[in-house]
Amino acid sequence: MTTPRLTAERLLAAARSVSAPDVVFACSQDGERRFAAAGTAARAAGPEPRAELRHEIGSATKTFTGLLLAHLAHRGVLGLDTPLTALLPQPPPPHGHRDAITPYTLLTHTSGLPRLPRELYRRALTRRRNPYQGSTYAQLTAAFARSRPRRAPGSRWHYSNFGVALLAPALEHLTGRPFPELMAEQVLAPLGLPGTALGAGPPGAAAGPPGDATGHGGDGRTAVPAFEPGAFLAAGGVRATPGELLTYLEALLEPGRCPELGEALCAVREPVLRRGRGHRQSHTLTWFSHPTPSGPLLFHSGATPGQEAFLALRPATGTALVALANRRYTRGSTLQQQAYDLF
Repeated sequence: MTTPRLTAERLLAAARSVSAPDVVFACSQDGERRFAAAGTAARAAGPEPRAELRHEIGSATKTFTGLLLAHLAHRGVLGLDTPLTALLPQPPPPHGHRDAITPYTLLTHTSGLPRLPRELYRRALTRRRNPYQGSTYAQLTAAFARSRPRRAPGSRWHYSNFGVALLAPALEHLTGRPFPELMAEQVLAPLGLPGTALGAGPPGAAAGPPGDATGHGGDGRTAVPAFEPGAFLAAGGVRATPGELLTYLEALLEPGRCPELGEALCAVREPVLRRGRGHRQSHTLTWFSHPTPSGPLLFHSGATPGQEAFLALRPATGTALVALANRRYTRGSTLQQQAYDLF
């Protein structure tokens, strides 16, 4: 079967269909890169072209965290089946099913933990402010100590920002290194991503070259502060340019190009469980996986209060796609659907 080309014209049409101040679609196909930018913001006097801005990718951060865990597991630093209670500082007393919660169940959203700790859930539902801002690891682990898994870990898939976020304090306690430093040293540097960072930059300022895209509310006009993930760095803290995100996806397409992470890059592509209606969909350690006539499509979306992102790759055709917009995800947003449809 001939693989359809993601031409510059197709990318531009997709970018123009998304209403946001800055929109970027970028693809890599058989090693050839293409970029298309659009948006409602006037860029003639802007300091950076759209394709050079660093965007918040929200929950797509989880794919980086999963790669880090897979790499540390390959090196023997930890086991993916180690009880979380053995990794956290001052672990809470075990009870019930909680000892069965492991890095594996956290990464695959089968831990039984809720999407958010109860303390944050009400604030998240109001959508009037960032519920993660100001949260600490101490609060996160205290919430885990109070939690009761809704179901036996490993028995059912249920998406959980809470679960993945717990991996940061666990890794910090295990390694004695701050999570951003550990991510930069073990993943970002080997992949060649010098501009990719975790967390918000200095308040009110771009975090140096490359500049950061300014997020906007649902109206596409009201600027919002840079997303501060608090204790949820591992679940949603990455900021990156379209080009560096393509570099990341290209390494997943060809793990041999990054020997230091080769085993981990292969591991996170492999399906480990079935989910969805009729169990027709798969999930790897970090990626959603849907079947297509040209092979499995691996993807992950993400959103912050002012931006949204979609990352996807199809190894069988050597194709990767990045879609970014600096407007809060709202019902009727077309970014993710346009990106998915391009495959």
